[in-house]
Amino acid sequence: MLIVGCNKSSTPNDDSVNNEEEITATQRKCAADEVLQENLKTDPSLRQRMNDIEEFTKRAIANPQQYRLVNGKIEIPVIVNVLYKTTSQNISLAQIQSQIIVLNADFKGTNADYNASNPYNAVKAGDVEVSFVIDNTATDIVRKKTNKQSWQLNDGMKKSSQGGIDPTSPTTKLNIWVCNLTSGYLGYAQFPGGPAGTDGVVLDDNAMGTTGTAAAPFDKGRTATHEIGHWMNLRHIWGDATCGNDQVGDTPAHNTANYGCPGTGHRSTCSGTPLEMTMNYMDYTDDACMYMFSLGQEARMLAVFAVGGPRNSFAQ
Repeated sequence: MLIVGCNKSSTPNDDSVNNEEEITATQRKCAADEVLQENLKTDPSLRQRMNDIEEFTKRAIANPQQYRLVNGKIEIPVIVNVLYKTTSQNISLAQIQSQIIVLNADFKGTNADYNASNPYNAVKAGDVEVSFVIDNTATDIVRKKTNKQSWQLNDGMKKSSQGGIDPTSPTTKLNIWVCNLTSGYLGYAQFPGGPAGTDGVVLDDNAMGTTGTAAAPFDKGRTATHEIGHWMNLRHIWGDATCGNDQVGDTPAHNTANYGCPGTGHRSTCSGTPLEMTMNYMDYTDDACMYMFSLGQEARMLAVFAVGGPRNSFAQ
């Protein structure tokens, strides 16, 4: 299990903490590196799988014609698994549909804030050529009542044996689990390379879509955009290290995550003090202040669907 979790404070990753009330997050924060290191310890083969995917990604980006898809654009069927204890957590169809609308706008570059002025207009991705669809709302939205106050970061929500919902066809459908996550976590995603039985994205109901239980400052659907970016093999823009490497050439070095809505001209403390791309979906700014992927990120995401790529089954 390779996951990225977003929260406002750290909490032990164990099921003994199950008496929490609904917590509305006020700041985006992820335990990505800590969880990844733990997963690498428990699954020694994970590191090699991830290394192999990274090498493939480099080849696919360097020679896209060799790995190109015959049909070009990719439509991803979505399954939404809703786990709820309270009536409000049993989110409405309208709230779910609002999230799909945001995803399609963000990945197509038709989001209303796409043309906001910034110094990185030249490398905005525009249409990533990936879209999302719920084929049948009667069968592709799965609901289950639970007695759990909150769900931990151990994939329990993805397993019926632990009171959750098993994924539906995870090699050809993107499963999204919506539930009350522990300690104000906003969500987490599994990178390519993890097991099919836990593949997908988890979202807190307060960070899902733009209506219903969605709560400011995470009520514009961008948590799903961020997490699906991880699912498509994007890293955090600061590379989860001080001036780290996100494996993308056209994103500037960030010394750390940014929160809230940074002012114009915010600079990194990394070498050369570059202007930071705080409006990138893979930073931690508020929903209202992130609105773009870069061309380099687009190439990296599309590589996972290329012939021989780890998510090529979605392009068949």
